[in-house]
Amino acid sequence: MAAPKNYRGLGELTLLCALLGTLWEIGRGQIHYSVPEETDKGSFVGNVSKDLGVESQELAKHGVRIVSRGKTQLFALNGRSGSLVTAGRIDREELCAQSARCLVNINILVEDRGKLFGIEIEITDINDNNPKFQAENLEVKINEIAAPGTRYPLPEAVDPDVGLNSLQSYQLSPNHHFSLDVQTGDDGTINPELVLERALDREQEAAHHLVLIASDGGTPRRSSTVHIQVTVLDTNDNAPVFAQPIYRVTVPENVPPGTRLLTVRASDPDEGANGEVVYKFWKISEKQAPLFQLNENTGEISTAEGLDYEECAFYEMQIQAEDVGALLGRTKVLIFVEDVNDNRPEVIITSLFSPVLENTLPGTLIAFLNVHDRDSGKNGQVVCYIRDNLPFQLEKSIDNYYRLVTWKYLDREKISMYNITVMASDLGNPPLSTETYISLSVADTNDNSPTFPRASYSAYILENNPRGASIFSVTAHDPDTGKNAQVTYSLTEDTVMGAPLSSYVSINSDTGVLYALRSFDYEQFRDLQLLVTARDSGDPPLSSNVSLSLFVLDQNDNTPEILYPALPTDGSSGVELAPRHAEAGYLVTKVVAVDRDSGQNAWLSYRLLKASEPGLFSVGLHTGEVHTARALLDRDALKQSLVVAVQDHGQPPLSATVTLTVALADSIPDVLADLSNIRNPTNSDDSDVTLYLVVAVAVVSCVFLAFVVVLLVLRLWRWHRSRLLQASGSRLVGLPASNFVGMEGVQAFLQTYSHEVSLTADSGKSHLIFPQPNYADTLISHESCEKNDSLLTSIDFPEGKDEATSVQQAPPNTDWRFSQAQRPGTSGSQNGDETGTWPNNQFDTEMLQAMILASASEAADGSSTLGGGAGTMGLSARYGPQFTLQHVPDYRQNVYIPGSNATLTNAAGKRDGKAPAGGNGNKKKSGKKEKK
Repeated sequence: MAAPKNYRGLGELTLLCALLGTLWEIGRGQIHYSVPEETDKGSFVGNVSKDLGVESQELAKHGVRIVSRGKTQLFALNGRSGSLVTAGRIDREELCAQSARCLVNINILVEDRGKLFGIEIEITDINDNNPKFQAENLEVKINEIAAPGTRYPLPEAVDPDVGLNSLQSYQLSPNHHFSLDVQTGDDGTINPELVLERALDREQEAAHHLVLIASDGGTPRRSSTVHIQVTVLDTNDNAPVFAQPIYRVTVPENVPPGTRLLTVRASDPDEGANGEVVYKFWKISEKQAPLFQLNENTGEISTAEGLDYEECAFYEMQIQAEDVGALLGRTKVLIFVEDVNDNRPEVIITSLFSPVLENTLPGTLIAFLNVHDRDSGKNGQVVCYIRDNLPFQLEKSIDNYYRLVTWKYLDREKISMYNITVMASDLGNPPLSTETYISLSVADTNDNSPTFPRASYSAYILENNPRGASIFSVTAHDPDTGKNAQVTYSLTEDTVMGAPLSSYVSINSDTGVLYALRSFDYEQFRDLQLLVTARDSGDPPLSSNVSLSLFVLDQNDNTPEILYPALPTDGSSGVELAPRHAEAGYLVTKVVAVDRDSGQNAWLSYRLLKASEPGLFSVGLHTGEVHTARALLDRDALKQSLVVAVQDHGQPPLSATVTLTVALADSIPDVLADLSNIRNPTNSDDSDVTLYLVVAVAVVSCVFLAFVVVLLVLRLWRWHRSRLLQASGSRLVGLPASNFVGMEGVQAFLQTYSHEVSLTADSGKSHLIFPQPNYADTLISHESCEKNDSLLTSIDFPEGKDEATSVQQAPPNTDWRFSQAQRPGTSGSQNGDETGTWPNNQFDTEMLQAMILASASEAADGSSTLGGGAGTMGLSARYGPQFTLQHVPDYRQNVYIPGSNATLTNAAGKRDGKAPAGGNGNKKKSGKKEKK
């Protein structure tokens, strides 16, 4: 049985602790202070910082402030001491009138905690008011027949103080006829009465002068006096009597001024003048007296000004009725003011936190609101709310305070400013409402990346653009604001053709305009792939990319390049051969050109710009092939000069020209026969050559002739010495005829006969010397080395006579020929015998013709000698040793000799260092080729 009792005791103890904790929690939210009235400004009331648990120096940091409603703030916070002090003079009587306790409630807000604390301050009374009579002089009329013991009410003094400081006693100046009696009413009021002690005799003393003193119980004691004059009258033995001892009336507060409230009536049984009654206010406060008016004849009480329930809900006064004989009657009037819903709710924004970040979490405090309605009852009950379509809601706090908080995330890019309408409505009939507007700004956070309108861009620029030219402009939009919307542009680093991208293009970081840093060349590259980055200035910064394709457009900035015939680098002149018997349409040669541009800028057309004999040749418009336009005639000059123009189709078109020299001859003897007729071309401008130039040319010619003579003498001496050595038994081999392979063979042949050619057009006899062949460039068998052929051959050409004869030559080797694919230009289109052999000594003859013709052409043009360059003898690239496979494309690697129906074929044996098959038995000694 003991255990249950112990458990019961433990449960009761737990319940008691919980109850005490609850009471402590309830009392903890309310702080009580007291302060006497009439204290100086700044007087200490209480230590707020200590009671709130906040350091006095941190009150401003925590946002501690008074948020109580009212027109005048009675108290203030001392920021340095953290105490609550008076803001000015406080009059308890003005605040609470005759209330036993005067309490003032204020609220203190701690903003950073979001809490409100209620403080109740009691204003204690001090004896600062004297008891005050309504009038300083009072006249009391008493009938002489009044019996001793008759009582006459005296005016009451009013002391607004309370407690001991209020009215406590009355004293009457000493007198033989009167005494003072004090009566205490049910409500604790003290009513003085004048008591007649001895009968009056008007004839002995018509008036008596008394002094009534009213004193309070305060320290120091305060008092006031009223002078009473007692006038003794003749007999009037009936006093006025009111119908009701107390009159009560209830009136709404919105009655207009002048409204009749009630009428008091007093009757006097006396007749005549002694029965006439006059009404007047006997006891009424100074604040209430202006609100009401009393008709002294009828006793009608009406309003003089408007009533306000919120100012005073209850009025009490006394009405006195007096007849002519100074007999008095009194009654009490109680006026109750009824509340009317005439006040709209008031919404006060106590604290507003604006702007608010858009990434604020739901439930964040936006504002503190205080809602109040001065009406009472249901008229003073207020409902506060906002519209449902806003991301905010109101939460009830303590007393009449509301917290405005967010209930979902905000987005500044959608709504940057909220105009929140807070509606407060009371429960009166009809209800009254108030709308309060709160402007809330939403601060931006960097939550949006810059965006480009398009996923990719394409830009075009013509090549050869100037440096710094504007190419394109990109723009990215950032819906944020301020620094979060400041976009800067940049290019992702990359390399183009081994160089950094930043050396080609740049971008303006502010405007997004692309600039070219160099002049672009379509032939080097045709497009650039760029990656543009747009980055805002937020923290942290956000960025986005977009691809930009930059295409370089072609311009016609390259002239056609002539590949064939190639311009020789040694100063020689190219020569093409055309047989005298060529018919119309004969293919002489082909001009090959290319253009580095593209499109129509690279479309080429060929035309004959200038010809020494118009109408003799024609050029294919699109092929560049040079054909004879008619059959050749005997009267046609040996040397024909053609200027061929190659033009593209660009805008504007560009062109290049090449000069072709065509020799009209069937064979070498024809060329040699016509050499005597070749004269230096004259020009109309040559007549203007001065004498000094003629003399200089003559001197140079003489020096050159002397050099040629010396050279011939040395060559003859060397030849003579070699003959002597040959006669002594040394067997040396001569030059093998036509034993060379393909282009290499041509090069070997020319190098064999180069260096020792001397030919002038003005000499009476042209002399051609063939020196000892270069065995390093030809292939000679061991048998040929044992022959006693001469190593030097001299041919004299008399002027004006065609006496040159061809030295017979052994039949050529059948392996020495060119295939159809090895002919240059369009020569492969000629119908020829693919397997045909060279005519006897035909190749040597045509090579000699080319050498002589080129030399003659140079001589006629003012050249000194043939040897324009080492190893070339003035021949064109088509016949000279510089014409190799590496100088032209594959489609020009063929060798074709105009006027010949044979082709040359590369023999593998030449490259392998072997003698061609069947070629060793057809060699002849060089001595058989001499002509004396």
